[in-house]
Amino acid sequence: MAEVILKHIKKVYPNTEKKVKKKGAEPEKKHNLQITDEGILAVPDFNLEIADREFVVFVGPSGCGKSTTLRMIAGLEEISGGELYIDGKLMNDVAPKDRDIAMVFQSYALYPHMTVRDNMAFPLKLRGYAKDEIDRKVNEAAETLGITQFLDRKPKALSGGQRQRVAIGRAIVREPKVLLMDEPLSNLDAKLRNQMRAEIIKLRERINTTFVYVTHDQTEAMTLGDRIVIMKDGVTQQVGTPQEVFEHPANLFVSGFIGVPQMNYFDAELVRDGDKFTVEVGGITIEPSAEKQARLLEHDVQSQPITLGIRPEHVSLVDAGEKTLSGTVDVSEMMGSSVHLHLNSLGQDVIVIVQTTDIDRERRSELKAGHELSFTFSGELVHMFSKEDEHNLEF
Repeated sequence: MAEVILKHIKKVYPNTEKKVKKKGAEPEKKHNLQITDEGILAVPDFNLEIADREFVVFVGPSGCGKSTTLRMIAGLEEISGGELYIDGKLMNDVAPKDRDIAMVFQSYALYPHMTVRDNMAFPLKLRGYAKDEIDRKVNEAAETLGITQFLDRKPKALSGGQRQRVAIGRAIVREPKVLLMDEPLSNLDAKLRNQMRAEIIKLRERINTTFVYVTHDQTEAMTLGDRIVIMKDGVTQQVGTPQEVFEHPANLFVSGFIGVPQMNYFDAELVRDGDKFTVEVGGITIEPSAEKQARLLEHDVQSQPITLGIRPEHVSLVDAGEKTLSGTVDVSEMMGSSVHLHLNSLGQDVIVIVQTTDIDRERRSELKAGHELSFTFSGELVHMFSKEDEHNLEF
């Protein structure tokens, strides 16, 4: 239905705190946000092109600017600088009701005195639709979301998941060009969140709408988005498909934010000898894959101390040898199909994920606290980050 383009979007909030600024002083920081002469800089320079019918997810920790950016698209926050286009039209000064967008909030925001039917019909009544047309659209949306049997109930008689379906139904009933969703599943328990994620994926296939979705839950981002936008302190850290940001994180922050459990990190040394690179960590030498070697060479990376990252699922338990590291099991977490082992190795916590099907029955006793285990990892799966600015040295 519509593409959304954000060009150099900026959001500045007034700084109400009076403070004398020293001449030549650096800009202050307030809760990780920069304070300038204009005010508190919540979003400094946001650029993104969202294609028609694309599902884009903004993800990041609390206070990173993702909801502020979404609210600027909706028109609920004034844009301090830059340009916002929806369907090719400049929207900076267009009222929210005239942007042909709909928004689903975390709190559902349903009218408690109205039935489900009346809640869903309300935006259509405001726009003067005929009663027959309203009934048709409400019934179609209710059927799509599986809430037809609840149309005559009040919101208080519904569960959290059912109320969220109603809120989504009210948003899609008038077929908006852009559907904005601000942490819509955060009030639900884990089981309902999983169910609603699946419902949103199915809904996306049924309606011709561009989705912009905000969450702090990286699992939601990875499962829902065509692309995900990872933000920190108002600044975009990386934009890419879920697979791209998982396999090729742009920096240390992205690598730690995406993936559960978090990536393991080691102090290491990257050594360049001519056109060949090796990594020395904990007394062993790892040779990066040919693909990684080529990228390091392309960027003319030199020998330097680095932070070496490896995901827990990419660490392998092996018999002790010259090219292995060792650690003592501190905690063993049985997760059903896998075991999460916390090893004390090189003076830090190292997490190893072991599939239970890969463990011989007689070796399972070794996975308990106090046992010493040896492990290694492939140079094909390591990530190398600069100690200086934390960017991924391959990119």
